[in-house]
Amino acid sequence: MYGGGQVFESSSVNNELLKDEDPQKLAEFEARIARGEKIEPNDWMPKLYRKQLIRMIEQHGHSEIIGALPEGTWITRAPGFKRKLALMAKVQDEVGHAQLLYGAAETLGKSREQMIEDLITGKSKYSNIFNYPTFTWADSCFISWLVDAGAIVNQLANARGSYGPYCRALDRICAEESFHLKYGHHCVIHLATGTPKQREMMQEAVDRWWAPMMHFFGPSDKMSTHTQILTKWKVKMATNDECRQQFLDMYVPKIWELGLTIPDENLKKNSETGEWEFTEPDWDEFKRVINGDGPCNKERLAVRRTAEERGAWVRRALTAKTKGEEYVAPLA
Repeated sequence: MYGGGQVFESSSVNNELLKDEDPQKLAEFEARIARGEKIEPNDWMPKLYRKQLIRMIEQHGHSEIIGALPEGTWITRAPGFKRKLALMAKVQDEVGHAQLLYGAAETLGKSREQMIEDLITGKSKYSNIFNYPTFTWADSCFISWLVDAGAIVNQLANARGSYGPYCRALDRICAEESFHLKYGHHCVIHLATGTPKQREMMQEAVDRWWAPMMHFFGPSDKMSTHTQILTKWKVKMATNDECRQQFLDMYVPKIWELGLTIPDENLKKNSETGEWEFTEPDWDEFKRVINGDGPCNKERLAVRRTAEERGAWVRRALTAKTKGEEYVAPLA
């Protein structure tokens, strides 16, 4: 998912939410998950499971919406009509993914209106990587290929999770993201194998975006105090470090194959452990950006706030209830 930067409650808060649960129901719930069964909206679930799922799915939905902005700004400036059409379709897909995710989160009891309100007021988070500017067409290409690649690593893992509506949404999203990945890869190949100026532009984009890309999967596992229960309940199907290692394993060779360099002199694969070693990301910057102090945080939320205000009359017209009508939760 565009889930890097998930911010969970502390372990003390998590323990507080678990202490009042019915032990028998909790045991039956965990047995179902251990058997590989899916949990559906009307099934019993611990408050902590519901809370963390809402947080995860909501943040994913916000990331899809906000993630359309740095690429969307390049639609009118994309090089050539075909690139414009392809990028327009991609941005449209990302917004559609957000709708699927908001629908899945609604099944857990939080309204879409409240989710959007929490986004534009800064209460709810989204992926830190979308708070950086896209200065050139190559920046947009980096996002289309490598940021989407990172998202697919997360999404394919979580599509095997325990909550049915989220898994079904991810199945559809992953199918569309695979096309985005191919589109982005083609764009990067075109620049990396093009004129000296094009190659220089692509290299500069890699230099700018590598640090945010390393932040994308979230803090190191050693900084987390709740991974164990989230993986036990299959809320998370892979840890942050596992996803980061998988991404490096799959895409560092592809980047090097194109003759591009990665701005980390310590990046190498340990021949004994089989794992990638790299410079520890600047987690202070990560926290600063995820908490609203990045280069484009205010700009991104201002755009969403304006869109929300301008579209209010349409939503009121669509949701106007006649006498006797009741709200029906989505089936997901």
